[in-house]
Amino acid sequence: MNRPSTQGGFANSSGTVLERMIREVMTSKGFTVVPFSKYIKRPERYGTELLLQHAPYTSIYGHEGKTEFLLVSADYNLRIRIECKWQQSSGSVDEKYPYVYLNAIEAMPEKDIFIVLGGSGAKKGAMDWLKRAAQERLYGADVAGKNIRVMSLDDFVTWANRTFRTH
Repeated sequence: MNRPSTQGGFANSSGTVLERMIREVMTSKGFTVVPFSKYIKRPERYGTELLLQHAPYTSIYGHEGKTEFLLVSADYNLRIRIECKWQQSSGSVDEKYPYVYLNAIEAMPEKDIFIVLGGSGAKKGAMDWLKRAAQERLYGADVAGKNIRVMSLDDFVTWANRTFRTH
């Protein structure tokens, strides 16, 4: 068994579990998972119910950023960017929450953005701050016309089950 040998390697492998769970939920609802880079070259190959991986955008710093997923559904008229953050033990992921939030408001082109959080290692108050920022539309979210939802994996599964009942 090949186990990560560094804290960063462990965090990355744990975050991959969160991403895999989201992929599994969406494939169970009839979505096709495709890397964005492949989709953009030949979109006609993949249909209209998609979970695109590694969706690019230009960050607030002007650099190329990528979120884990972009959910696109013609059947449900949805286009939702999904950012995943896993924090199992103390580290710096929760310190990135304001950056993620500001990117959601100012840089991500989609109106609907989900920030899916996993693990229980975030600093006290970090997740509450992010949820409050999204709910209270802090720092210009109203101006941007964004619908930013902060949720756990359980919340995401519940949302998917309610939204995609017919698949």
